Amino acid sequence: MSEATLPPPRRHGRLVVRLLLLAAVFFAFGFALVPLYDTLCAAVGFNGKTLKDAIDAKDLPPAAVNYNRKLGVQFTSTLMPGLPWEIRPLEPSIEIHPGELRTTRFLVRNLSDKTIVGQAVPSVSPTVAARHFRKLDCFCFKQQTLAPGESREMALTFIIDGDIGDEISELTLAYAFFPAPNPS
Repeated sequence: MSEATLPPPRRHGRLVVRLLLLAAVFFAFGFALVPLYDTLCAAVGFNGKTLKDAIDAKDLPPAAVNYNRKLGVQFTSTLMPGLPWEIRPLEPSIEIHPGELRTTRFLVRNLSDKTIVGQAVPSVSPTVAARHFRKLDCFCFKQQTLAPGESREMALTFIIDGDIGDEISELTLAYAFFPAPNPS
């Protein structure tokens, strides 16, 4: 009986190099995806992202208040782990006319025995309403530092564009509060 001859072992070096290169490309894409997504959301108002910069009232187009229509606005807040604060809107919900300038406040209290720095990140739903929600002044524009046991009212001044679609009758502004590095 003759012994079967096996083919010589093939070198897979080129294949391994190509697969490693492909894995590196996917890894780099994963890192780039978050900033790309944030840029896209900010550009189109997707995912409830609102404008991050303050708008000066004089920069707003002259818009008549639509007194024939009311929108319900609810305010919510969520504290992320590691932030020992208590926060609540002083007005959990309001009614507003499109084009009307409005100010509301949130009460924040540091429950810890340390100075804590936090950052609020806003989100509007339904997402299509985010591009119509304009903040003129907001505590979310900068980090907030609270001393141990300190309580503070934080203001939000906003306007909802008069050209917001008729299909939207209620919207929610939600704030997620994150711990931020203490600058001291």
